[in-house]
Amino acid sequence: MPALTPVQRDVLRALVDTAVPALQVDDDPTGFWATPGSATGADEALAQYLETLPEVDQTGVARLLEGLAMLGFQHQGRATREGMLATAAALAPEALVAVSTLRGGACMLAHSIPDAEGRNPFWAQYGYPGPQITPPADEPYITPHTPADGEVIEADVVVVGSGAGGGTIAGVLATRGRSVVVLEAGGATSERDYRQLEVEGKEMMYRGGLSVSADGNVGLLAGYTLGGGTTVNWHNCVRPSDAVRREWAREHGLHGLDTEEFDRHLDAVLTRMGANDRCSDFNGPHQRMAEGAKALGWSMRTAVRNVDEATYDPVAAGYTQFGDPSGSKRGTLTTYLRDAFDHGARILVHTRADRVLTEGGRAAGVEAVYTDPGSGETRRVTVRAADVVVACGALETPALLLRSGIGGPAVGHNLYLHPSAGIFGVYPEDQRAWWGPPQAGIVDEFRDMGDGYGLLIEGSHYYTGVFAFQLARRDGREAKEAMSKLGRMADFLFVLREHAGGRVTIDADGEAVHTYALTDERDVAAYYRGLRALAELHLAAGAEELWFGATPPVFRRGDDFEAWMSRLESVHIGAGGLFMGSAHQMGTARMGTDPRTSVARPTGELHDVAGVWIGDTSAFPTPSGANPMLTCMALAHRTAGHIAQHTTSA
Repeated sequence: MPALTPVQRDVLRALVDTAVPALQVDDDPTGFWATPGSATGADEALAQYLETLPEVDQTGVARLLEGLAMLGFQHQGRATREGMLATAAALAPEALVAVSTLRGGACMLAHSIPDAEGRNPFWAQYGYPGPQITPPADEPYITPHTPADGEVIEADVVVVGSGAGGGTIAGVLATRGRSVVVLEAGGATSERDYRQLEVEGKEMMYRGGLSVSADGNVGLLAGYTLGGGTTVNWHNCVRPSDAVRREWAREHGLHGLDTEEFDRHLDAVLTRMGANDRCSDFNGPHQRMAEGAKALGWSMRTAVRNVDEATYDPVAAGYTQFGDPSGSKRGTLTTYLRDAFDHGARILVHTRADRVLTEGGRAAGVEAVYTDPGSGETRRVTVRAADVVVACGALETPALLLRSGIGGPAVGHNLYLHPSAGIFGVYPEDQRAWWGPPQAGIVDEFRDMGDGYGLLIEGSHYYTGVFAFQLARRDGREAKEAMSKLGRMADFLFVLREHAGGRVTIDADGEAVHTYALTDERDVAAYYRGLRALAELHLAAGAEELWFGATPPVFRRGDDFEAWMSRLESVHIGAGGLFMGSAHQMGTARMGTDPRTSVARPTGELHDVAGVWIGDTSAFPTPSGANPMLTCMALAHRTAGHIAQHTTSA
């Protein structure tokens, strides 16, 4: 869309200051209440964000802003503006999503944009210290290969993606003597780049920042950087349950997954990552979680995390999603990708795979485009290889297969997301939630609710922006009240293993399109059970208030709990209703024995094209029901063995 007109910008600024208003209160020592959102530059940042939206969404937002301008929105008082936004949101479901997105975006940006000194004017109110560690100046360990335009690279194996799956396969095969090329669509980062700022981390290392499914039902968080999700995730190494392993082995043909054979793969990657439970310090929220679980008699255990004990720093751990400046995180960037690099692998970043090349019904390589991050110049590059590993993540792997016309009829089906939601509890004292690991403990009381499906309760990374988005309210004063209490808040979330999935397709330009709705009755019931469990856990730990999303009222101790839960359960799940988020994407190119319902054989090799392998969470036959990194790496370790055996005998 064309740049916003001056009038549209005035409306956008007024909208930001409606979501994050300037309010006069008697006691305001930090200026928190008196500062409007626009004072942080949130309106300008929101305007820039709008330019990144698909054209149809840009047009819709422009029309909304123009319509509000015609009504004189920018000249009205705050109460009138809130009423006008409520009226606009009621016009159509699309309008509700647009208004909610703008309001949430305003809150997110207002509370996360730093000034020149790396601070934000709202942080003092809730005691957030902001960046605390000066990043080291050391050069990165890995030096990526920069291709020439039209360059053709010969290799034994080309791996598309460098995360939990792709990075592991690249490292294993390179150490076994194979010549390996790794293609990563994101950029390369190292400890020197990690300034502990939410807005920088999101822009630098995430796919679309915080993107939303095409139907608006779920927020999607996925790594887009060298090392993929393992560079930015929360370190949690959760073993797949025995029930899941039996299901995959017996119902989907992944023989050996329910035996000691797969234990060997799990143990191998745990050892390479140095995973342990000795660096899982409990911050305030985890202490409250433990107290609540004990009071309720629920099962809780300390998390195993892939952390180097020698360099572990609990302060740095609190910023891990924005990059770990201590270097203690043992993701593929600091383990398997280093192994690959040390054994001669060429690693290309800012390189997007366009399509997989095939000749005579088998793999021949990959065509890709490198984009210079400074100039924007693009260069074509071709990697010729007899084996291709597709490991772009479950959001992008099916798109590459669809662009390539391979994989069969099941490509893109069965998108599993482990839908998640959180409830904030307000406690009497400061929780120092920004300190320590995001997930140091797990409540597994509800992991199996009768059929091998259920949910886990875990802690959350600390953000100021994402939390402000989640706590955005239709009443700007209420949104400010919520954020004023952030220092005393603990966020508990659940991760749901769902029965039914969504879909990935591609648009006319070959870009991935994701749709997902929680409609299975068992999954809907489990979602609401998850909310109830979070609320019960907070109250058992002594929370004074419960805050959730923009729709329901705040629960205050002494209120009618069942009435509050009934109100929650009356709201639909998804766009315009109760929030769903996902940092775990799985299943869109799953392994199995039937080419009609699966994409790859139980070994990981495609049913229809020899030499093309699925190497990431896309291969999961069903959702893992736990943080998927460890399971993904172990499956990738297993697949690497099949590839090595295949290339040896070929």
